[in-house]
Amino acid sequence: MNGEEGGAVNAGPGELDRPGRPGAADAWDTRSEEWLLGADQPGSVDAFPGGGSPAPGGDSPGSRAAAEDTAGSRGSTPRRGAAADPVKTLMHRHRELCERAVDPLEIAAGLEVHGVTDRTAARFRHRDVFSLAEELYARVPRDGDRRPPPEPVPAPRVRADWALLTLLPGTVCAAAVTGVRLTEGRPRLVAAAVGVLAVALAVRPALRRGPLALPVRTPARHTATGTRAWTCWLLAYALLGDGLLRAVMHGGPDGLPTGAAHGPWPVTTTPVLALTLACAPAAWSAHLLTAGARRRLASSRGLEEFTGAVQPLLLGTFALFLGALTALLALCGAALGEPAGYPAALALGALLLLARLLAVHNVPQGPTLAAAAATEAAAVALVLAGRLPGCAFLAAPVDALADAWGAGSVPALGCGAAALALLLRATRTLTRASAHAPTGDPQ
Repeated sequence: MNGEEGGAVNAGPGELDRPGRPGAADAWDTRSEEWLLGADQPGSVDAFPGGGSPAPGGDSPGSRAAAEDTAGSRGSTPRRGAAADPVKTLMHRHRELCERAVDPLEIAAGLEVHGVTDRTAARFRHRDVFSLAEELYARVPRDGDRRPPPEPVPAPRVRADWALLTLLPGTVCAAAVTGVRLTEGRPRLVAAAVGVLAVALAVRPALRRGPLALPVRTPARHTATGTRAWTCWLLAYALLGDGLLRAVMHGGPDGLPTGAAHGPWPVTTTPVLALTLACAPAAWSAHLLTAGARRRLASSRGLEEFTGAVQPLLLGTFALFLGALTALLALCGAALGEPAGYPAALALGALLLLARLLAVHNVPQGPTLAAAAATEAAAVALVLAGRLPGCAFLAAPVDALADAWGAGSVPALGCGAAALALLLRATRTLTRASAHAPTGDPQ
């Protein structure tokens, strides 16, 4: 970095860019949480030639010459460019982002991550962040050559591999359910174990390709493992939880009404079968969201405009998935002769879809899944604890909820509250330009 661009004030690397540094060319304003141009502030280093402050005795020619001589003896050159060219300071701060960007949209998304808003762009004499990103992209050299103007970012294409893989979990689960219903005794247990393993193996490739695949930058290994564990718990409770809760509330399997149980605890296969079949609608909903957001990113000229256009798209694709899941629940319930359990199954499906969409964009969602799973486990634990002498009051809330709305109200309440929390987070996170910046990963 030469003296004209970089560090003309005898400061270490990055010192001029340190947030909150007094007199920096773009100091951080803690009240508005935005970068301020030092050239507009009295007493900043850029308000005086040579980057220094005026001498106590006034701005006489002698004092100015002495200040410039002192700066020259320290190996510095006068820093005059920031006041006349405020974009230059921002370019210096985000040089690495600008050099590796493939188009201005990627720079705009990166600036948004760093807290640069349209209001901040106005301080740099631009109408919005997109206009500022275009200037940064044009001014930063790349490998010493001129590149042609960037082409519009293409929307992700539909590929046959992920479209077919999303149908695999539902097909395998339907075969497993059929095998379980056609067998008795020990062969049924073997068919159930083999079916669970086959469904798990079928879901894995479906989530590794296409719009539901995690990006290259995945979270820590223990975080991803914990998320998978909570997801497995939620699916297991959808399969066995309602029957287990009813059995515990009635004093065990022998206390259940006649015909209510087929084995130690009743198994509800309709929600799980519908959820595995819903892998395909979930992938298509995520694809529609990504493709629509990319198109709006290319045509929007401001962050607020982009957010206002993507919010209806997000809610629309989410409602489309819930509609598809409702239809699948109705079909599976009619085919298996079981109650569909719409509230609990819809809440669980919404929770899993939103958690996956957030995970694709590197947003933590494990604690929310853990809270939903803890709610279901706590319901069973409270009923068991209520049998202890003098502790009947512990089971009273669960008993009242189950008597009024049925055993399925417990997972519906837990998963519904968690899904609502993730939906609010998604409307703030997935409607930002940085969430849909092109990464080059094939979909």
